[in-house]
Amino acid sequence: MTEPVGALDLARLRRDRIAKLDAAMGNAGVDTLVLCGQQNVSYASGARVPAADHARASWWRAVAVLERGAPWPHLYTGFRDGAPDDLPDEFLHRAIEVETATGAAELARLIPGGRSAIDDASFPLWESLRPREVVDASAVLAPAKLTKTPDELECIRRAQAINEQAMRTVRPLAVPGVRATDLSGAFLRAIAELGATANTVDPVFQVMPRSVATGPYSITGEPVFPIPTRAEELNAGDVVWLDTGINLHGYASDFGATWIVGREPDDTERDQFARWRAIVDRALERVKPGATAADLVAAAGVEHGRRPWLSYFYLAHGIGTDSAEMPFVSTDLGDAFDAALTLQPGMVLVFEPVVWDDGHAGHRSEEIVAVTREGYRRLSARAELDEGAVS
Repeated sequence: MTEPVGALDLARLRRDRIAKLDAAMGNAGVDTLVLCGQQNVSYASGARVPAADHARASWWRAVAVLERGAPWPHLYTGFRDGAPDDLPDEFLHRAIEVETATGAAELARLIPGGRSAIDDASFPLWESLRPREVVDASAVLAPAKLTKTPDELECIRRAQAINEQAMRTVRPLAVPGVRATDLSGAFLRAIAELGATANTVDPVFQVMPRSVATGPYSITGEPVFPIPTRAEELNAGDVVWLDTGINLHGYASDFGATWIVGREPDDTERDQFARWRAIVDRALERVKPGATAADLVAAAGVEHGRRPWLSYFYLAHGIGTDSAEMPFVSTDLGDAFDAALTLQPGMVLVFEPVVWDDGHAGHRSEEIVAVTREGYRRLSARAELDEGAVS
């Protein structure tokens, strides 16, 4: 029976993720997966990890250890309330301080023999595992995360819907005299009221210069984005680029748009949006299983090595438990990487090319789609993107 769009079963989502990790471990010849990166711990176990400032976060790490063929990972955490309700008690343990030599040695003794894969390990843990055969966990995590299950796709869709609804609340507030940081505050309040699990991207409301020369600009001679939102008042005619991302059940959203403050867009700004729309639509025409990232780049309009968008931006990137993850399309990884990346059902793509006309600023928006057996379906609301782009 096919699940209707909108159905979400978090227990099934967790079981399916463990099954994907187990399959990837088998393909990589890995016996035990050791995870210290907090997003990866959440992916494997379903555990929530409390936010902490940078100075304390590493000391409050949760750790997950998944043995091949096991139904659950062992979760070591100081935040037991964050463990999913269906995690059996025998797999839930007190926290281990892997930043210390004593804690790292304790965890190493608990890890079964055989070939281990590990991600964001502390130096003491690497030292404790030195005698063993250890490989990078990306060999397991990357293939497991590359395609999403229906439940994962629904989490991303719901996260994006919350993000977009919050931005509908914020848009009328973007008027001359309002501080950009006030927009951030309104956005954060809105997502909390709408049920977001957390905020994952500091809200960006960046007033863009009309030309590169007025800066800030990069060493490649292009405008810099993003920079932290500042407590500066918006002025009539400002071109504001947005970037926000929230978290729902461990999955990220990604909202980008261009707002014109205090007036209607002029002919150049409308043309910039039309060019952005055309780039994305040309690429979307090629989105289907079996197409390569290189096919999307070619369709988007790259000729003789020149892109019709700013060079340091992706044409598209993936999204899931990270706000930017595989697949990556048109990056500095090069043409060979694009040619080797083949689209599969369940992959998610966030299109975000940037159109720039020096002297007239530019346009940036984002649109999220999931690859299906027949082509793709949108996880973001295209009408909302269009409205945000030209209003």
